[in-house]
Formats: sequence, structure tokens, C-alpha cells
Amino acid sequence: MGASLKNTLPSLDFSPTVGPEEDEPKRTGARSSKDTLSSGEQKRRAMSRTMLGMTALGLIGGVVYLGREWDPEELKERKMKIEDAPSTRLARTTQRFTEIFDYFHKPAWPELLPPPYPPPHQKPYTLILELDDLLIGSTWDRQHGWRTAKRPGADYFLGYLSQFYEVVIFTSQSHYTANPILDKLDRYGFFINYRLFREATRLLDGKIVKDLSYLNRDLSKVVCLDTNTEHVSTHPENAIVIPKWEGDPKDTDLVAMIPFLESIAIYKPADVRPILEVYSGKNIPIEYAKKEAEHKAKHIEEWKKASKPVSGGAFGAVFGIGSSQSKSGPPPTYLELKRKEAQLQYLNEQQYIKEHKEEFERLIEQDQQAMAAEVPNTLWEAMGLAPPKKKEEGAEGSSTLTPLGSSSSAPSSPSTPPKA
Repeated sequence: MGASLKNTLPSLDFSPTVGPEEDEPKRTGARSSKDTLSSGEQKRRAMSRTMLGMTALGLIGGVVYLGREWDPEELKERKMKIEDAPSTRLARTTQRFTEIFDYFHKPAWPELLPPPYPPPHQKPYTLILELDDLLIGSTWDRQHGWRTAKRPGADYFLGYLSQFYEVVIFTSQSHYTANPILDKLDRYGFFINYRLFREATRLLDGKIVKDLSYLNRDLSKVVCLDTNTEHVSTHPENAIVIPKWEGDPKDTDLVAMIPFLESIAIYKPADVRPILEVYSGKNIPIEYAKKEAEHKAKHIEEWKKASKPVSGGAFGAVFGIGSSQSKSGPPPTYLELKRKEAQLQYLNEQQYIKEHKEEFERLIEQDQQAMAAEVPNTLWEAMGLAPPKKKEEGAEGSSTLTPLGSSSSAPSSPSTPPKA
């Protein structure tokens, strides 16, 4: 009886060594769902394979297209000759592929300036000027914040040299910070022909560079004046780098560059780069002053030789032919004559601007009012959903500030003699 009771009671052992034998699973012939996929999953996998295949075909097609032969229009746009362009498929593919990323480190436009005017309206030389530390200087302190000062002689430098050069301000500043400063430097738009800002620069090895090859100008006629050697690293042969202005109110370094720059424009060399190379690394105002003094001394010596006294005896003394030398001294050199003409023209232009200042201010105010009237007042106007504004009577005939080069009461350019 005890043995039978022991068999009927459950075991208190938590890890019994011997347990009841479990029945093995039996096969029924039905197919297991463990190795099968639902219809939705099958569709997703099929779609993934299709997309991968299409992507691979697209990549292959893109590579083939990038390696295509050069088109004449494409070469013209790139300003390349067929003999200078990459000739192998791999080279063409590599060049076109790398150009996809040019947006991030090259200028925003392939040509930064519009085509030159036809002669005689286009000035023969282009002068590229930096803004910061060359024409202006900026300082910051806790009391006043940012303050900008104009370099001594900047007005005269721009006004005088604009007779000889197409003046282009090329700054690494953004347009929204540089434009207000330039509007004050050249309020009436007489002297600065074009303005180039940060988006016109190039990023090379992590540094901001002004690549002059994008200017759309003949580089043999381009002079670039800057204060940073990194900015002109792509074309050092076109550059003059002068020390930065540190805020000295008695500074004369900028004005001291005028004689050298005006002499280039007056003598009209076929290529300015060999001249700039001669003065590279030197103090240009001092070295050029020496050259000009030597030329003046030679001019006087030649004049003395050509006008030696001629003895005429008593007869010559009566008629004043004892000496053929002029009592007023040697005549001025060609450079001095042209310089005097340019200085007179500068004074006439300044007088003309002074006499017509009220008219220019009125035109600027009208132009500002016209631009303000075009600004949308509501979101609907900005989206073009509002009805058009009614024009005020007489507004259609109002005049606006005429750009340089067009006919108006203002001079078309600084080189045009002012009207009487």
C-alpha cells in the first residue's frame, strides 16, 4: 500500500533525474510557415530588387554619359580648346564628376563681369580693389560695437583713378554688409563700375581666393590692389599687395600709389604684368619716384643739349638770338602734361557733382521710394494672390536714378568732361 501511495504522490524534487517520457512530434505532411513569406513581404522584396537594379542601371548610364565626347557648345562654355580638353573617357568622366561639387568652392557665376563695352566707351585697364583694410578700416569695442572709418585719401584715390581705370570693388565681405559702405564711398555711382562680393570668391585649400580668370577681362590689362597675399594667390603676377591700414589718420600709403597707377594708364603698355613683376616685393611709391626723377633728369639733359647757346655777336644781341634756351625753363614731360590734364578734369568733375548735388539726391530719393513701393505689404501680395496696386497719378512719369553709361543729365562716366 505504501508503495502504491508513493507512486501516486507528486515528486518534490525540482530537478528530477527521471521524468515522464514525452511523446515525439509526429509529421502530418503539412507545410511549415517557418520557411515561407507572406505575399506582402514577397512584394516588398521584389520591389527592393527592382529599385536596386534601376539604381545600378542609372549609375552605369550616368558614368557613360559623363564620359561622352566634348560638344562644341560645351567647350565654348568652358572656354577650352579641343586639344586642351581631356581626351580619354576616364578623364572626361572624372572632370565632369568633380565639377558637380564646384558649387561649394567656386564662384557663383562663370563670368563675374559683363562683357566689356565696345571702344571707345570701355576704359582700357581694369583696377581691382579690396575694401577691408585698403579703402576702409573696421574696429570693434564694447562701448560702440563695430565702427568703420574711411582711409585718408580714399575719395581722391577713387575719383582720380576712375578717369583711367574700370574700377571694380572685389571684397570678401557679403553684399548685405559691404553694399551700405560702398553706397557711402560712391554715393552717386560715378567712380565704382562694379561690385563683387563673397559669392564671387573661390575656396582653395580652405582659403578665400579671388580668381581673376573668372573676371571676363583680358588679364594683361588687369591690376589688382589688395592687402592679403592669399586673396591673389592664383594670379600674383597681376597683384600689388600693400600693408593694411591700421587706422592712422595721417596715412599716405594709398595716395602714394596714384603716380605709379596713373603712369601705367597714361603710357598704355600692352601687358601690365611684366611691369608689376619688376616692382614685386619693393616699395612701389619710393621706387617709382626714383624712376620718374631719373626720367625727368634725362629729359632736362636732352633739352639742354638741344638748346645750346648760339653766338650771334652784336647782330644776335640786337635780335635776341644770343641764346636759344627758354627763360621759363625746360618744357614739361609727356607724363606731366597728361597728369595736369587729369587733375584739371578731376576738379571739374568734383565741381559738377557739387553743383548738381541736390538733383542727384532727389533722384536717389525717388529711386528709393519706387523700390519701397514694390515691397509687398501682406503675405497675399508676396504670393501674387492680391490684386495689383493702382499707380498714383504722375508716378509713371517720375524719373529714377539713371545708371552709368546711359543718357541723362549726369555724366555717363568719370572720364566724360563735365557739362558747362
